[in-house]
Amino acid sequence: MKLKQDQPFAVGYNSITELDGKHSEMLMDYGILKLEAGTVFSDTKPLEKVFLLMYGEIEVTFNGETHVGKRSCYLNDDVWVLNVPKDVDVVITGLAADSEVAITRTENDIIFAPTIYTAENSVREIRGKGFMNEAGTRIVRTFMDKKLAPHSNIMIGEDVHYPGKWSGFPSHSHEQPEIYYYKFYPENGFGLLKLGDEGVLMEHNDTVKIEPNLVHPQVAAPGYAMYYVWVIRHLENNPYIKPTFEKEHLWVEQEGAKYWPEI
Repeated sequence: MKLKQDQPFAVGYNSITELDGKHSEMLMDYGILKLEAGTVFSDTKPLEKVFLLMYGEIEVTFNGETHVGKRSCYLNDDVWVLNVPKDVDVVITGLAADSEVAITRTENDIIFAPTIYTAENSVREIRGKGFMNEAGTRIVRTFMDKKLAPHSNIMIGEDVHYPGKWSGFPSHSHEQPEIYYYKFYPENGFGLLKLGDEGVLMEHNDTVKIEPNLVHPQVAAPGYAMYYVWVIRHLENNPYIKPTFEKEHLWVEQEGAKYWPEI
């Protein structure tokens, strides 16, 4: 299901899904924090929290510590992410004229040390090279999963599509709910997603809810870079480890696979 963002986000926190409100089946709060220089936002919710800086410059204070995150471009620049447990309050102050932070919150009773994820303690990969005539080549940045953040109930990362390329193919699904949040460069771009048996058009600032066990391969339009944040909510006694693939499509990644018109 697509959650269309028809208007620019307002300065402050813009709620998209809510743990105890709209779209609660996603099992997490998800929203976009827009900041101008001098804007201050306090997050005191008793939930595990993840703050992903997409672009801009922010000052973050928690537990008496102050840190500065800076990122000029979500397409090219390394990541800056903060993860804190439910007993830690966070204050974020905008330092740039325009900054944007994706915020995810969910229930988690584990108390852990707050962690900032950067290029040094996250994973960056070029996936899809050498397969499917390079149709799936893309950048994948994984910040938190059960290897990088075993304490967390949240798995989060980013994909950056080269124009005209695919991700999530061969088609896959999983039992855990997932959120995709999109940006395009240039901003009038679009992508297409196969969500179960339906087609979804994604545009700049749209969000898609991926409910359990629905396949979700997608493609960016030619000429347009497609960026998306992906957030998976681990389930109790059933964390996300790997997806389930549709077997009829696995042949496309096999060594020596032949595609038309070469066949």
